[in-house]
Amino acid sequence: VVSGTGTKTLLIRGVGATLGGFGVAGVLQNPQLVIHKDNGATVVASNDNWNNDATVTSTSQTLGAFALTSTSDAALVVTLPPGVYTATVSGVGDTTGIALVEVYDAD
Repeated sequence: VVSGTGTKTLLIRGVGATLGGFGVAGVLQNPQLVIHKDNGATVVASNDNWNNDATVTSTSQTLGAFALTSTSDAALVVTLPPGVYTATVSGVGDTTGIALVEVYDAD
């Protein structure tokens, strides 16, 4: 939920493959991240394969988030107006596995 009257910048990550480096078994190798508004009716942002995006990298470092070691993980920096949002992570090609969804306040 983004409350108040102004926008909020967020770092949102769907981490799968990188979790293997932390000893997690059965990770989602290729996660796709989708941000929905209005009970899922509207997609406001999505990402599949963050691919070393400079904005994601610098924001992650500034916030102290662990480094993503796989470019197949999903991550994005978004600026959202007030409202209710849902972040979903799914496997590309209907693959399954363990994933972690993270939301960081980047303001």
